Amino acid sequence: MKLNRKLRMGMVGGGRGAFIGAVHRMAARLDGEIDLVAGCFSADPAKSKASGADFFLAPDRVYPTYQAMVTAESALPADQRIDFVSIVTRNNTHFAVAKAFLEAGIHVVCDKPLCFTLKEGRKLRDIVRKTGCVFALTHNYTGYPMVKEARDWVRTGKLGKILKVVAEYPQGYAISALETASDGKISNWRMDPAVAGASNCMGDIGTHAHNLVRYITGLEIDEICAELSTFIPGRPLDDDGNCLIRFGGGAKGILYASQVSSGEENNLNIRVFGTKGSLQWFQENPNELIWKKADAPQQIYRRGNSYLGAAAQANTRTPFAHPEAFIEAFANVYRAAATAIADKVGGRKAPKDGYDFPTIDDGVAGLAFIESAVKSSRRGAKWVKFPKV
Repeated sequence: MKLNRKLRMGMVGGGRGAFIGAVHRMAARLDGEIDLVAGCFSADPAKSKASGADFFLAPDRVYPTYQAMVTAESALPADQRIDFVSIVTRNNTHFAVAKAFLEAGIHVVCDKPLCFTLKEGRKLRDIVRKTGCVFALTHNYTGYPMVKEARDWVRTGKLGKILKVVAEYPQGYAISALETASDGKISNWRMDPAVAGASNCMGDIGTHAHNLVRYITGLEIDEICAELSTFIPGRPLDDDGNCLIRFGGGAKGILYASQVSSGEENNLNIRVFGTKGSLQWFQENPNELIWKKADAPQQIYRRGNSYLGAAAQANTRTPFAHPEAFIEAFANVYRAAATAIADKVGGRKAPKDGYDFPTIDDGVAGLAFIESAVKSSRRGAKWVKFPKV
């Protein structure tokens, strides 16, 4: 960070009772480079006002609507208005909120998925390119040091040619709904297609698995065959899904996501198999990266050690033997985005190799994954071509 001040952050959504809003605020504050100074924290003006008071914000910087926030913040002097906004609202609002701030020249950090539909995502990408604003998408699992180490292994050829990728994101929290959902009520907004979009499980957590594959391996999907299932009665969207994947270049993949896998908590994991060896990483044990070869015992690489590559070390916050996890990974995304925003504000060119955070392009690819998986499933688990993104 090269400014002589902190970046000023606004937030839309994330008020009282919102889990992910608190995570974003903690992550943004962790490095002492960002201050939350304004926000519209709820579609309910009274709740927004109360939430702003919880965060000790000036009452005149707490807004009843995001539209009022855009208008008021844009009218402030350059040394007072927000530098960027963090959007932590529901899926169906991302496009409109991001569009309004981008067109006002305000940089954006947005929760995933990018938008409600792929069509919206492509439109938003055009707006980002036209405005020149920084746009970061919080696929936070890319922020883990050992995920960055895994990416370096693939890039430097340690694994050889990639043959197969297996990514899993099992959760079991929804299994109890099988006992209580017979009345047909929707207790989770992610199960409401008017709010969540075309998919629940694959859209909510399957996209994390897809993004992790794409980030580590650099592989793009060529074709996908998916079966999405709804085991909980009365719910219109999927709570489980299985995908077979053909990547460009010949590699094959398996991706499964589930919210009815009994006993699982948040077990996102990935295994990448190449001609020289393989890697394994598990989000529930994120400080370790496993290396395997056919003719040698497995090795375990641990976060915080000097034998790791530059990217892993640069995103490590504590010495070895002191574990890091979810909030720190989230903060690494914010820190990288903050560097890009500070460079924009300071009139500096981006570094030659760019910045290491998920972008609008990653968001569009994620929406293409969701829509392709849904299309395949609706066709009876037929293979479908992945659209150009």
